[in-house]
Amino acid sequence: MVRLGFIIGLAALVGVLLSGVAAYRVYDQELTINGVALARAIDLHASLVQDRLTERELLARVASGLFRTPSVMKANMLQPLRSSIYAFKTDFVVASWVARLQPDELEAARAELASAGFPNPAIRDFDDKPLDTRVLGQPIDVVMDVEPRNAQMMASAGRSLDRSLLLGPMLIGAMAEGRPVASDPTPLLRPDGVIGLVLAAPVLRDGGDTPAGFVTFSYELASLMLTNDDLSLFSVVLKDPRSPDRELIADDRGNVTSRVASQNDPVPSMVRTVTFGGRDWSLGYYAKTSAVKRAQQMAVIVATIGLVLTSIVCGLFGYVAYNNLRLSREIQVRIGFERRLTAVIDELNHRVKNILAVIQSIVTRTLRHGSDIDVARELLIGRIHAMSNVVSLLSESQWQGVKLKGLFEARAIPHADRIAVTGPDIVVSARAAQSLSLLFFELASHSDEGLSLVGKHPNIVASWEVTGEGPEAIFHFHWEESNTSAATRRADSDFGIILLDRVAPEALGGTAKRYFTEVSYVYELTAPMETVMDTSERDRTEALSAPVNRRS
Repeated sequence: MVRLGFIIGLAALVGVLLSGVAAYRVYDQELTINGVALARAIDLHASLVQDRLTERELLARVASGLFRTPSVMKANMLQPLRSSIYAFKTDFVVASWVARLQPDELEAARAELASAGFPNPAIRDFDDKPLDTRVLGQPIDVVMDVEPRNAQMMASAGRSLDRSLLLGPMLIGAMAEGRPVASDPTPLLRPDGVIGLVLAAPVLRDGGDTPAGFVTFSYELASLMLTNDDLSLFSVVLKDPRSPDRELIADDRGNVTSRVASQNDPVPSMVRTVTFGGRDWSLGYYAKTSAVKRAQQMAVIVATIGLVLTSIVCGLFGYVAYNNLRLSREIQVRIGFERRLTAVIDELNHRVKNILAVIQSIVTRTLRHGSDIDVARELLIGRIHAMSNVVSLLSESQWQGVKLKGLFEARAIPHADRIAVTGPDIVVSARAAQSLSLLFFELASHSDEGLSLVGKHPNIVASWEVTGEGPEAIFHFHWEESNTSAATRRADSDFGIILLDRVAPEALGGTAKRYFTEVSYVYELTAPMETVMDTSERDRTEALSAPVNRRS
């Protein structure tokens, strides 16, 4: 007993040391992984923001190239751009054409605005105060066209922007640099409006370098730079270019507010710079969770699990050793039982790994190549549900196989009420059941829902038969969707094509083909019955489930 206690104490000491080492390794790895994941997520977000900004600046450059003088005084200059503008409907607010007019052109501009139907065609100051055109000695910038043309925006036509504290310097900068220039963050449309940015691109006169006017675009700041996923690892802010101590941040509803960043506040985890409108913008990223705290929590969990496992192992070891001393007559029986348990665990691991591999393939193939997220989610849920259904059926039969007709249950196959199932009710192996279940789901989920026959008759026929006997027996499966064609039927996904043409036939050791007739879509699968039923797998399962024979 003393020797047994010494062994248990030594095992406990080793377990404590291993738990400590494992906790330290987990802490270090978790800290590294969290840092890498955060950096990658931030780089991806900054790259997406820069892409959005580049697209909008490119639109401004293209728009400025479309305008040609001497038609700058027209009140419909934005007509060629109206369809392109709304490609950025997530953050676009308003666009305008600002003509640079000489004092002697103002009366003609007023007449043009009046003929275009603007409610107040008078040339006036930015704050709608009358503008004395007689004292003007230089060109002024006047709004001549707007988009969208609603009541609020049409009221701004005819305003001069030269005295605007925000837009005036921006237009001067665009004129001086000869390229698109962005304004500081400012409320759009009204003093309490959404915070956004205005981008102005100069339009040069033909054959000269003097601006004939400007085309401006206004965008919401929240969706332009601060949009972020609720489940992401960080929150993003924009350093206010007007004040180095202030930050702009958007809430869940897209409302942008300004806050003061004091010295006691945490510093951003990372800062990235993006370029827009001829200036740099600094994005600050704050991690939503502390990587160090998370790593410590994981290390504590691992250490706790290690100590618990050590206690359990030591307790079990002591219990087993003590009982082995008392029950020496059953040593051989216990050895046999442990061997059987090892075999069962190996078999369970084998089956679980196979299922996990299939699920991993389903998830990877479904979400590959930028699939539409709503369609991908629907297919992913359906495919995993089909796998869950067949596993449930196999569990009910203790993995002895599944009746083939059971794979067409409505809870696992979409549109099951439209499928006519005919064929002998054969029992297929666990491996074949998993492949066929996914195959049937893929066929049913891509069937044409809108072309059912008259009444309640199904427009899909699933049939099978077995030809030959003994080792030469062949399984033939035939799927036919009537009243459909390649033009109307929902196209098979990449995953579906691989499953139909390669995975399912190879899993059953057979061949498959799919084609369209003049009035239907057909899929045929042929495989040996030896692989469809797989009696060797069933015999192995029966042997593992048999009770252990105990000696008398």
